[in-house]
Amino acid sequence: MIYREAGDFHTSYTGDGQTFPIRFDRYRYYAVLAVAFLVVPVLINDYWANALLLPFLIYAIAAIGLNILTGYCGQVSLGTGGFMAVGAYACYKLMTAFPEVNIFFHVILAGGITAGVGVLFGLPSLRIKGFYLAVATLAAQFFLVWLFNRVPWFYNYSASGQISAPERTVFGIEVTGPNTEAWATYLFCLVFCVVSAIIARNLTRGRLGRSWMAIRDMDIAAEIIGVNPLRAKLSAFAISSFFVGVSGALFFAVYLGAVEVGEVFGIQKSFLVLFMVIIGGLGSIFGSFAGAAFLVLLPVALKVLGVDMMGWPTDIVAHFQLLIVGGLIVTFLILEPHGLAQLWRVAKEKLRLWPFPH
Repeated sequence: MIYREAGDFHTSYTGDGQTFPIRFDRYRYYAVLAVAFLVVPVLINDYWANALLLPFLIYAIAAIGLNILTGYCGQVSLGTGGFMAVGAYACYKLMTAFPEVNIFFHVILAGGITAGVGVLFGLPSLRIKGFYLAVATLAAQFFLVWLFNRVPWFYNYSASGQISAPERTVFGIEVTGPNTEAWATYLFCLVFCVVSAIIARNLTRGRLGRSWMAIRDMDIAAEIIGVNPLRAKLSAFAISSFFVGVSGALFFAVYLGAVEVGEVFGIQKSFLVLFMVIIGGLGSIFGSFAGAAFLVLLPVALKVLGVDMMGWPTDIVAHFQLLIVGGLIVTFLILEPHGLAQLWRVAKEKLRLWPFPH
C-alpha cells in the first residue's frame, strides 16, 4: 500500500525531523502546489475567485497568524479584525503616498507596520493572561476601529470615510483596481499564502516555536528552564500581527478594492478568524487552512443546497449557518480540541497501520 511504511529507517536528525516523512505525502504536497500554480489559473473565473479562492487564501493567512499567537503561544486574542484594519489602512497610505513602489512591497510593509502595532498592544501580555488578555485585545479591536473612523488622515480626508485601492500592477499585470483578471489576483494572493505557510511552518518547528509552546504549556516552568517570556510573547505578537496585517492588506487591496472599517473589520471579523482556528485546530498550520476552507465553503454550500435546490429563504439558510458553526465549535472544544487537523492526523495514522489494529 502506498501509504504504509515498512519501518523507521531515519539515519539523521534531518530525516527524522522532516515535515513529510512519508514519500506519498511529499509527492501529494508537490502535486497540490503544481495544480494550484499551473492548473487553477487556467480554469479560474470571477465567481470562483471572488466566492471561494481569494477569501480562502486571505483568511488562511489570517488564521495562520492567529494560530501562531493563540495555538502555539497560548495568548488569547480577540483583536484580529482591528489588526487586519491596520494592515489595510497601512497599505492604502503606502499606495497613495508612494505610487511608484510595487504593490508587493506595500503589502509586506503593511504587515511590518501591523507587527509594530501588535507588539504595542502585546505589552500587557507580560502582566496579564487568559480572560484579562482577551479583554485587552478586545479593547484594541474597538480602539483601532474607532481610530480609523475618527481620524480623517487615515482615509485621506475622504467625504465618505471609505478607502479605495488605486490601480497597481505586477510585471505589467493589474492586481488591484476595477480591471483586474481573476487569475492575476489569485496568483498574487497564492504567492503570499504559500510563502506565509512555509515561513510559519519553519518558525514553529525551530527554537522560537519551541519557546512559544513552552510559554503556552506552563509559562512559569518555561521561564525557569531559560525561556525569556518577554521575547517569546512579544515575538509571537509581532509575527502573528505581521501575517494578519498582510491578510488585511490583501483583503482590502486585492479582494474588496474598497472598504469601510466598521463594516468590514468589525468584531465579527475577529470572531470569524478565531472560529477558523478553533474548528481547524489549535497549534496546527494545516488546521489554519482546514478551518479557513470550511468556513469559506460552508455558506456557499448552504446556499446551493438550501436556496437553489430546496428553495428555502435566505434568512433561514443564514440561521442554519450560525447553528452549524456554533454546534461545531462546542463539539470540537469538548470532544476534539485540536479540530479538523487532529481528525486528519488520526486518519493518516490509521492508514499507516491498516489492516493492523495497533
